[in-house]
Amino acid sequence: MKLKNVLIVVEDIEKSKAFYKELFGLDVVVDFDGNVILTEGLVLQDKKIWEKFIEREVIPKGNDAELYFEETDLEGFSQKLENSSFDIEYVNRMIEHDWDQRVIRIYDPDKHMIEIGEPMEKWQKK
Repeated sequence: MKLKNVLIVVEDIEKSKAFYKELFGLDVVVDFDGNVILTEGLVLQDKKIWEKFIEREVIPKGNDAELYFEETDLEGFSQKLENSSFDIEYVNRMIEHDWDQRVIRIYDPDKHMIEIGEPMEKWQKK
């Protein structure tokens, strides 16, 4: 078995496509009506369609999961967030974990948590 994609539910697909393109460089691979597959395996699903599929209301800002990205230039990315055309809501600005990795956590427009961290290669055994 192989994990193919991670799907997140969004209120405004066009806004989410622009957010993930501007800040993370993700491009559209496939754009169905209400369902968009981006590079790196991220899928955006229209909230109304998703709620119909699961017959339940979507509850935003659950804080029980996050999308994780790695960035070699965390200071540069921090500046990119500050200069973004989006109103960025921070979970935490740049912090350093006990294992010496610096990270930034933000919410996307639909309150999905995103962590951007320095690459983990320096902690992996060679």
